[in-house]
Amino acid sequence: MRTRTQYVTAFLLFVCCSAVAVAMAQSALDVLSSKDATGGLRAALSQGIDIAVTQLGAENGFLNDPKVAIPLPPALEKGERALRLIGMGGEADQLKATMNHAAEQAVATAKPIFKQALQRMSLADAKDILTGGEDAGTQYFRRATSTQLSSKFQPIVARETAKLRLGSYYDQYAGKAAALGLISQQDANLNDYVTQKALDGLFSRIADEERSIRKDPMGQANSLVKKVFSALGH
Repeated sequence: MRTRTQYVTAFLLFVCCSAVAVAMAQSALDVLSSKDATGGLRAALSQGIDIAVTQLGAENGFLNDPKVAIPLPPALEKGERALRLIGMGGEADQLKATMNHAAEQAVATAKPIFKQALQRMSLADAKDILTGGEDAGTQYFRRATSTQLSSKFQPIVARETAKLRLGSYYDQYAGKAAALGLISQQDANLNDYVTQKALDGLFSRIADEERSIRKDPMGQANSLVKKVFSALGH
């Protein structure tokens, strides 16, 4: 069994190794020209965006992916069993399908906002992303695009959920639950819930693509992406 001294030593070694890794990444970045570093990063993130938006924005892009498929909101999860017991499982399935189709249609419109964020990315942003964690680029996009994406997604989601009367019933029911503190205020509105889940699914998929590029830079088609991420040792 390890002593307290051994745990402290192990922690200090971890801190030192982490500091060395960051320093090495920064040194590798300094060797690259600012133009190459920024260009390679933009190419990599653009590739991740294209793949994520294309996959999730396709028909059944959310429904067919267990990782991002949108479940019934918390306020309806318990009610789903009751619906099925009285032969109304079709209504629950229809709501699920509508929510997920609304998300895919919303995500399909996201590329222009991401491309604008890429163009606004500064050299300082690029350095922070390149020397940051495995999803540093995705976190940059969260900060830079979430508000715009949410505003763009909301009317698309609302248009689709309006086709189901169950959507308005949900808002009434969940609104009362939120007032009693049983669920979060965000989950009290169906459109807000679907919009947030669409954003979460999109950023999750972009993060997957970013990690893939960092893990295997030599497997990428773009030569600048290979050069930049290989230099960083990802």
